[in-house]
Amino acid sequence: MPDSMIERFRVGPGSVTALTVAGGDRFEIIDRHGRQPAELTVLSSDPRAVAGAMPDAPATVLRRLVAGPDEDGYAAGRILALLDGDQRDARATRLFDSDSPPGARHAFSVDADAVVLVAAPASPMDLGSDDPNPPSELMLEVRRAQPRPTTEYEPPAPLAEPLWDRRIDASTASAYQIRAGQFIQIIDVQGKQCSDFLAFDARALDEGREYGLDATTTRTIGGGAYPRPGLFGKFFDGRGRPLVEVVRDTVGRHDTFALACTAKYYADAGYPGHVNCTDNFNHALAPYGVTAKTGWPALNVFYNTSFDAAHQLTSDEPWSRPGDYVLLRAVTDLVCASSACPDDIDPANGWLPTDIHVRIYDSTRRFSVAVGRRLTPDTEPVLTQRSSFDDRTRALTSNFAEYQGYWLPNSFDAHGPHQEYWACRERAAVMDLSALRKFEVLGPDAEALLQTTLTRNIRKLSRGQVVYSAMCNEAGGVVDDCTIFRLDDNNFRFVGGDPHDGPWLRTQARQLGLDKVWIKDSTDQLHNIAVQGPAARDTLAAAIWSPPTQPSFSELGWFRFLIGRLDGPDGPPVVVSRTGYTGELGYELWVHPDNAAQLWDTVWRAGAPHGLAPLGLEALEMLRVEAGLVAAGHEFDDQTDPFEAGIGFTVPFQSKADDFIGRDALVDRKAHPQRALVGLVLDSNETASHGDCVYVGRSQVGVVTSGVRSPVLAASIAMCRIAVRYSRPGAQVEVGKLDGHLKRIPATVTTLPFYDPDKTRPRS
Repeated sequence: MPDSMIERFRVGPGSVTALTVAGGDRFEIIDRHGRQPAELTVLSSDPRAVAGAMPDAPATVLRRLVAGPDEDGYAAGRILALLDGDQRDARATRLFDSDSPPGARHAFSVDADAVVLVAAPASPMDLGSDDPNPPSELMLEVRRAQPRPTTEYEPPAPLAEPLWDRRIDASTASAYQIRAGQFIQIIDVQGKQCSDFLAFDARALDEGREYGLDATTTRTIGGGAYPRPGLFGKFFDGRGRPLVEVVRDTVGRHDTFALACTAKYYADAGYPGHVNCTDNFNHALAPYGVTAKTGWPALNVFYNTSFDAAHQLTSDEPWSRPGDYVLLRAVTDLVCASSACPDDIDPANGWLPTDIHVRIYDSTRRFSVAVGRRLTPDTEPVLTQRSSFDDRTRALTSNFAEYQGYWLPNSFDAHGPHQEYWACRERAAVMDLSALRKFEVLGPDAEALLQTTLTRNIRKLSRGQVVYSAMCNEAGGVVDDCTIFRLDDNNFRFVGGDPHDGPWLRTQARQLGLDKVWIKDSTDQLHNIAVQGPAARDTLAAAIWSPPTQPSFSELGWFRFLIGRLDGPDGPPVVVSRTGYTGELGYELWVHPDNAAQLWDTVWRAGAPHGLAPLGLEALEMLRVEAGLVAAGHEFDDQTDPFEAGIGFTVPFQSKADDFIGRDALVDRKAHPQRALVGLVLDSNETASHGDCVYVGRSQVGVVTSGVRSPVLAASIAMCRIAVRYSRPGAQVEVGKLDGHLKRIPATVTTLPFYDPDKTRPRS
């Protein structure tokens, strides 16, 4: 059966997914990553509706669902409304076990109409165990006996009870009013369909004045082509007053405020009389007294436009998939209009205009601010999360940035980046690093997998030891850098920065034929903070209890870890590693999210006598550049090898005889180096930026990967990838600004790191 005829649904850990099936359908429940139980409950008037579904255990997830007014509670209420009997009596067919291999499947045939509920039971991962098994997702694949026609596409389930629920048919537009604080959800029903959006201050309209979304004002205040969820998420009118703010965006690629399509556009293209969004808007807004226009400057949701290197406005098919949406909140009372764009003469709507769906939710509802990111093209978007330390950090700042799927503080209101920086260099600082991706690599083939996929010699890694490594592709490019914890002979913890690290490892395991290894994502089970600075050891000494079988905290060596307890032997488990990203003595502390608030509070109290301060991303950037520590997307990517990235020490050809992915390419690259990572000290108080070109005369010889003003060195410094000919310390180069030639900043090549080159401080 063609893949396009298979419907796929994700079942998240601890959640339930409901699906309506009909006689003749087939569905499969898949344990994607292994060792994850499933619970199948069938609701039907025919007890034999699904062959092979024999309830043999309590439906534990269903029994724990709690309906409520928030988003999760509303979804739970919709599930519970399907049950005929008492929720406490719900039964299920139990599938899979603690040894099920990745990709294990159970297939079922449907003989009569039914609703199937598939749940993924989730228990907290045991941090003290030598064999952690974090809960993971299931997949549900359905093959319909009668594929549904595309005209029957339905939007995703509501986020809450809608106040207004309207389908905007293809090539039409609708106008509507909303009150301040209410939410507007604009949904692309079938994918690749644009929707122009207009909004006007309703009170001003009543007074005969029109104030609508203004592109120039919005871009000037926010600094972007279009606002995104977060600190700069508002759209403004010409007076500089906010009208709407973006709460969620599952696409992240929209219009740059070009005109909604017009009659002239189609006539000039040879299609006179073509229906267009501008005329549709004029008709829909006429009852509200809005003056008609020949072209409406609109926010075009889902329209994929951008400016190319020649500053030309370009467009292509939208990025949106079926069910993608943008959620907006009205800042004031508004008159709005939304369209389902009729453009069928270019890729704007994937060449086939379809419907748009709009829902309005009450102002009393609460929705998380989030960006949606897809790990792979065929997966559902994952919304930005708040870490389990968020309640503590949000009490200290409102300046957050979206980083790899989490909201993390940029800086703190009562401190600021420079105070946070000096606290780390002179005393101690604490920061949230929960966005790091953690994967448990488990099983008899775990060591073999890591030995083959990483550049370091994993066979030499002892229990309780941590090693820093690169992970490369066949061409020698760096997929990611990572740290590896060895918990036991067959159990490792992989900590990297990219959510795709897990899928990469799983792909390699399949290609290598290693069927006795499980790669389980533990990011949501293991949140972490870093305590860094000269006083870090004294700050934590009284807070961490070490069992007799583990090293004592005070004796913990560099790149070692222990599994202890917080606040004494009866406290929650905490993993403490002597690692960091600042160039200072430091530790990282890892706990289950349920214990995060206790960990933060304990560290905060213990650090008060030592001048502990919070640390945000802006201060961290200064610290890590001074220490010569590399970052993905700056010093390395999959086009850059470890030698060019300045982490050639992670490739021990002499001490690692085993083959690993990229080895042959790296042997050749090391023998014939073209570029090297060096430091630059600028002869200016201006800073270099990532991407700035580095010149000798008219020729570009390098590129700046990261640049900051160094407080401790009182100089502007940068890391630079440069042609090896010019990599010697003392070489004179110039950093090009503006067009690269009109403005040049003299700079001197130096070695890395800039700060504490012998690493005496983190080793202390």
